[in-house]
Amino acid sequence: MDKTQQIIALTQLRKSVEKLGSSTEKYGDPTLVRFLIARSMDPEKAAKMFAQWLKWRAAFVPNGSIPDSEVQDELRPRKVFLQGLSRDGYPVLLVKANKHFPSKDQLQFKKYVVHLLDKAIASSFKGREIGNEKLIAILDLQQIAYKNIDARGLITGFQLLQAYYPERLAKCFILSMPWFFVSVWRMVSRFLEKATLEKVMIVTSEEERDFFVEEIGEEVLPEEYGGRAMLVAPEDVTVPPVEG
Repeated sequence: MDKTQQIIALTQLRKSVEKLGSSTEKYGDPTLVRFLIARSMDPEKAAKMFAQWLKWRAAFVPNGSIPDSEVQDELRPRKVFLQGLSRDGYPVLLVKANKHFPSKDQLQFKKYVVHLLDKAIASSFKGREIGNEKLIAILDLQQIAYKNIDARGLITGFQLLQAYYPERLAKCFILSMPWFFVSVWRMVSRFLEKATLEKVMIVTSEEERDFFVEEIGEEVLPEEYGGRAMLVAPEDVTVPPVEG
């Protein structure tokens, strides 16, 4: 789509959002383009998605962010780390699956996912949000046992990304996938949109491992993954609030 077509699509999207009783006034073109891309540049579908996102955001994150105090049970195991920016300027979220156990409180788990996504995105702001910021996710499955497997949690995370964070995922690297997780991933992947699946790389070969290190950058990748950085807990990162 060329620039002229994009301008036309954006104008149609804004008008369609207004017809749905919502407003795009606070949001710039980069934000709206994400919704257009997620809906194959269809202004009507993108407008519906945008309006649903506004409604969800107002209900689920009424104060603009979810504080640590609301997700303490999920933060306690220190299973997710926010490593700084990749070579391309994307925040890097690292998940150590062997420290995760299926949550007994699904609402808190959803809040935790949103808390992490918001914090990761906000960590890339350079003074203010542009609207087209993306993130890289790393799912490390090394040393996981059956008790760590959480297909429901994975599906929840990806569904939140797809529904309310369109075009926020730049890449998702899955490391050290054991044989017993292959069937789990096969089931989880059925819930992923084609565009999301295309961003997932299951790292198995030496060549893929080199690409992974190159893509992230040794400066932010922890030593155990071939980098030079220390693990950084999200609680230790201070960021401005994010609009979504």
